[in-house]
Amino acid sequence: MSLASHANLTKAIGYQFKNPALLTQALTHRSFSGNNNERLEFLGDGALNFIIANQLYQRFPKLPEGDLSRLRAALVKESTLSEIAFSLNIGDALKLGEGELKSAGWRRPSILADALEAIIGAVYMDGGFSAVETLVLKFYEEKLADIDPKIIDKDAKSQLQEYLQGKKIDLPDYNVVSIEGEAHAQTFKMECVITKLNIATIGEGSSRRVAEQQAAQYALEKIIK
Repeated sequence: MSLASHANLTKAIGYQFKNPALLTQALTHRSFSGNNNERLEFLGDGALNFIIANQLYQRFPKLPEGDLSRLRAALVKESTLSEIAFSLNIGDALKLGEGELKSAGWRRPSILADALEAIIGAVYMDGGFSAVETLVLKFYEEKLADIDPKIIDKDAKSQLQEYLQGKKIDLPDYNVVSIEGEAHAQTFKMECVITKLNIATIGEGSSRRVAEQQAAQYALEKIIK
């Protein structure tokens, strides 16, 4: 990572590290070095989930636990994190191995989302909870302000399950179609099969979970078309 990229990202996130090595580590993918961002990602994930949970708890005192959980899941899911990371140009500052560089890993949503969580973890290590809370609330200011608690964002698998249960139809089977690529850059293809409705759809993603969600979304679209 160049000094220019380091400085630009520091400015974009609005936090000056006392220990810049933490930011460097947060931007280092496992394909580049064994001293990578995975542990910081773990820490950042925990901090992010707590901060968002606390915000939702304070803002919506009448919402039940299930609805709070669904709102939080929508705010911390991969697509939301990668969107924030993209807006900060985190991809430009990532340290990636040769394989990831060739496959444009700096644009992959899973890598961007992981790097954002690692940065959150790095800020916690560098400046403590107050600093990381300020950072996360800055990242999520607009998203938190725009939340409509009347519209709970249920993921596709949950929506599909509720629909089928309401119609007394057996829940779908999710089957692995294929797993391709190297360990650090795998692509999963998952099939969603609803036998009674004669529906079979295939989703693709960077993890089994993401591929299952896409397959479920395609199944929903077939049902309601």
